[in-house]
Amino acid sequence: MRKVCQTIVGWPWFERFIIAVISINAVVLGLETYPWFVSRFHTAAVWIGHIVVVIFVIEAFIKITAVAPVFRKYFGDGWNLFDFTVVVLSVIPNTGEYAVIARTVRLLRVLRLITALPELRLIITTLIRSLPGIGNVVFLLGIVFYIYAIIGYHLFHEHDPTHWNSLGVSLITLFRVLTLEDWTDVMYEAMQVFPLAWLFFISFVVVAAFIVINMFIAVVINNLQKAQRGAEISSKDNLTGEILYEMQDIRQSLERVERAMESEKRD
Repeated sequence: MRKVCQTIVGWPWFERFIIAVISINAVVLGLETYPWFVSRFHTAAVWIGHIVVVIFVIEAFIKITAVAPVFRKYFGDGWNLFDFTVVVLSVIPNTGEYAVIARTVRLLRVLRLITALPELRLIITTLIRSLPGIGNVVFLLGIVFYIYAIIGYHLFHEHDPTHWNSLGVSLITLFRVLTLEDWTDVMYEAMQVFPLAWLFFISFVVVAAFIVINMFIAVVINNLQKAQRGAEISSKDNLTGEILYEMQDIRQSLERVERAMESEKRD
């Protein structure tokens, strides 16, 4: 049974089939937001949901059996653990007090596209690894915002209280400037009183929008390279583990053959 499951898991069309199932489920969930679809195809949508759950359960069984008895190879992988959790929660009835939870879990099935596509898994891994570095960049950006907000309040709050009335309002205005959405309107309003106000705005855009945002990109790219190297090492380790496990099976088979031959000689 384990050999058969390993063959199925290693078959390229197995993952493609699972991706297709998840995609179909996602399309049905989207169509269920339209009243005309619910009124005409509600029963079909319910049956599709049941079939998807059954396929997910079979998939989990096949993958777990493929690594038996070394179950840590399956449950030790965070992505597999997420898939298994979604499968378990999918069994929750879609009626009664658990209906809201069940509907939420149905949306989690769409997230399984991330676990099914290695490229998406790599991106998510990169973002998770980037969180500490991004936190430092956010802290730096917060300091820049704070300084410019106080300066902007003291310079412009009397002339333009709509955008610089307090520290909070000033921070919101600076966020608008950071998005580069109609920020020149705010600048021209300030320049009516302070002709050199453009220095304040342009320096903020250069520091916050260009330098700091590029630091975000640098942190993500750096962790992306680390994640790629980690994925390559993990792939090599998995291959080595599978080879060792196969060698152990061969050794056990040889030992059984030797015992059988010795038993025949004694007879």
